[in-house]
Amino acid sequence: MAEVKFEKISPADFFYRNRDIAGFTNPSRSLYTSIRELVENSLDACEVGRILPEVIVELQEVGEGSSEDVKIFRLRVKDNGIGVDAEHIPHAFATVFYGSKYGYRQSRGTFGLGGTMALLYGQITTNRPVTVISCKDGDIHEFVLRIDIVENKPIVLDHKVHKNNDNWRGTIIDYYLEADYTNSKAKIVEYFRNTAIANPNASLTFIDPKGRLYYFPRVAEKVPEPPKEALPHPVGVDVETMKRLISATKSETLLSFLTSSFQRVGPKTAREVLELAGLAHTANPKELNHDQLTALVEAIKRYKKFRAPDPTPLSPIGKDLLEAGIRAILMPEFLYVVQRPPQSYSGFPFIVEVAIAYGGKIPPSENIQIYRFANKIPLLYDERADVVWKVVSERIDWNNYNVPKVAPLVVVTHICSLKIPYKTVGKEAIADRPEIERELIIAIRECARELKRYLIKVEKRTVAIKRLSIYAKYLPKIAKFSAELIDRKEPPDVTKLLKKMGVTPDIMEKIKLEEQESFT
Repeated sequence: MAEVKFEKISPADFFYRNRDIAGFTNPSRSLYTSIRELVENSLDACEVGRILPEVIVELQEVGEGSSEDVKIFRLRVKDNGIGVDAEHIPHAFATVFYGSKYGYRQSRGTFGLGGTMALLYGQITTNRPVTVISCKDGDIHEFVLRIDIVENKPIVLDHKVHKNNDNWRGTIIDYYLEADYTNSKAKIVEYFRNTAIANPNASLTFIDPKGRLYYFPRVAEKVPEPPKEALPHPVGVDVETMKRLISATKSETLLSFLTSSFQRVGPKTAREVLELAGLAHTANPKELNHDQLTALVEAIKRYKKFRAPDPTPLSPIGKDLLEAGIRAILMPEFLYVVQRPPQSYSGFPFIVEVAIAYGGKIPPSENIQIYRFANKIPLLYDERADVVWKVVSERIDWNNYNVPKVAPLVVVTHICSLKIPYKTVGKEAIADRPEIERELIIAIRECARELKRYLIKVEKRTVAIKRLSIYAKYLPKIAKFSAELIDRKEPPDVTKLLKKMGVTPDIMEKIKLEEQESFT
């Protein structure tokens, strides 16, 4: 009989073998994902410190790759964020699942994975180390690192300390990777453009391998409130989470444990939950057996009186900033922004923000143009797998809102949550949770109603202008013919009358141009 061999692998080794699930599917997509993950980390580092972000990304071609389109690139990302303590730098950048984003608050990153995966991908494809330069306070620390894939730990090849004479603060990541820029250029530029919409208070610079500069200047000075750490909400807690909370608690009774370990759980609620679970209020949480733990979790699931989750761990874009970003990048004629009140799914709070932009510099299209964001991250792939596409394309009847079949229409959606229900680790499509879908429908319909009012006004104005154009065109001629009939040398001046009727100089100029064209 053949023997079955069992082995244990590290998280780094797992993603080394299965990097596709994290978005590193091919040289083109991997370059886009690498830039996105590192820029996200930079923006998070600025947001936490309430710093207006300045992010500079440079991409240089340095050698031939494995095929004609695939080359070796040097990628350098610099930010002015809060920096990283020297003691944490090796693990933060060279250990999979080591990070600062596991608390109960919103962040762009979710898994403590993306940035490290980008560096891991570079190491796999070029066998070169990564250089990390950072300063939080005091001196500047420069590390040269490799990832020990088998052990999932950093290998420090070099560590230098530099004097910080310019009082610089921030982080620089400099490394090499094999990539295909030719086929990823459009997505990368689109990513920066869309990031500028969701982060109008950021200054974003991208220098591509040809030396072309893509600069998206800061158009707003407002710094949004950073998300605050909060206690977990009891809804959605499972047995494993309960075990971890109990192991960390200092409470000696179940009553004090529930009130101190969960948000919005007071003594009255805690007593009702414990009675439902058949557990004593004074029982020591650390002495619960497996059946009692299960009973407690099941009681929490059955209890229907919990208050909604606390939204303070969330950081939406905000109506003002979202409007500023859309106006700066899309330059629409009409814009309406809605921010829905906080809601929750499975115990996780979330906020939906929606904007509809129309006209102006937006090109007409047969399909509604959708800009999707989650926790201020642009989502550029897998659009049809996303709940937003489902709502915009299938749940909203745009004929009810007077939208023509070919229209310069953009729908912008932003969902922020402690836990975005992504369909994959690649973070490109949001699952169609009923609670999120409902909020999207409500917000889009509210925006669409305002769009309908605007389109009706435009239509009325168009009809009125046509009517006034007729007056402006024929009234002077009628005055002239009338003067000739009574042998009057000069026809009466109808300018004041036309002005009273609402005929503007623009309308008069348009008529003159039309008459000139008719004679040519």
